[in-house]
Amino acid sequence: MKAISPLAALFMTVSGVVAGASAKDAADEKIPALASPNYGWQTNVADWQEPAAGTQGHGPIRPDPAHPFMSNAEAGRLGKQPTLRIGDAKDPVLKPWAAKFMADSNAEALSGKLDVPFASQARCFPGGVPGQLLFPFEPMYFVQTPTEVWMFWQRDHQIRRVFLNREHSKTIKPSWFGESVGHYENGDTLVVDTIGLSTKMSFIDNFRTPHTEKLHVVERFTIEPGAKFMNAAVTVDDPDTFNAPLHMSQRWFKVNEPMGETACAENNNDNNYFGQKLVPIPQENSSPF
Repeated sequence: MKAISPLAALFMTVSGVVAGASAKDAADEKIPALASPNYGWQTNVADWQEPAAGTQGHGPIRPDPAHPFMSNAEAGRLGKQPTLRIGDAKDPVLKPWAAKFMADSNAEALSGKLDVPFASQARCFPGGVPGQLLFPFEPMYFVQTPTEVWMFWQRDHQIRRVFLNREHSKTIKPSWFGESVGHYENGDTLVVDTIGLSTKMSFIDNFRTPHTEKLHVVERFTIEPGAKFMNAAVTVDDPDTFNAPLHMSQRWFKVNEPMGETACAENNNDNNYFGQKLVPIPQENSSPF
C-alpha cells in the first residue's frame, strides 16, 4: 500500500474542508474543478509540446538537429540507446548570451564531464516556473479556495501558491516559484500570471534554456470535456533572453488516487554511493530552525 505522508494528510484534510464549497462554487461560478483529495493530474512527457493550432509566434526550444533526443522509454521500446537532451543553441529566438550559455552547457554534456546533464526533477531541485509543469510520472494536485489556489506535486511535495484576490506586489524578492496571481476565465480556465522568478539552477525546460529575473510567465489551465485530461497553454516572455515570447503546451491525464509520499533526496546521493558524475543534490549545511 502506498504511504500517505503528513503533508498529504494535511492536503486531504484541507481538501475535505473546502471540497464541498469548491464543488458548489464550481457549479455556481462555472470554474474548472481542478481540485480533489481523491485525484490528481499526471504527465509522462518531460518536454514542452507545440502550442494549440492557430497560436501565433515561436514554439518551445527543440533538440539540436545534430543530436535528436531519445528518451529511456522510447529507446527501450525500439531496442536502442537513449540520448542526452541537447537543446538547439542556434535557435534565432535566443539572445546571444543565452545562445552561448546553452552552447556551453551542451558542450559540457557532450564532453562526458557529467554522466547526465542537469535536470531539476532528477536532482531534487524545484523546477521553477514554468519548468515544474514538466515533472513526469508522479501526479500534481490542486486545492481551490475563494482566495487562493494551491498546487502540490507528489514529487518531493513541492508547493506553489496562486493568489486570486490581489495584484502583483510592487517589490518582489525573486524565488523558485516567484509570485503568482490568478483568475478564472470563460468558466473553464484558470489563468496564472507569474513574475519574480530566481535564476540560479532554474531553466525554462529540460534543455537547460536559461532566463533572467525579467521572466514573465502566463499559464492557462483548462480541463478538457469529459474531465479526463487537463491542458496548460504557457507563454514565456523574457526580453533579455528571447527575441520573442515562447508559446508552449503541456497535457496531463487524471489519476484517481490520493497523493502519496515521495522524498526525492532520500537515498539519492548517487555521487557518493555509485561514483556517478552528477550535479549534487541541494544540501543544507546548517539547521534553519
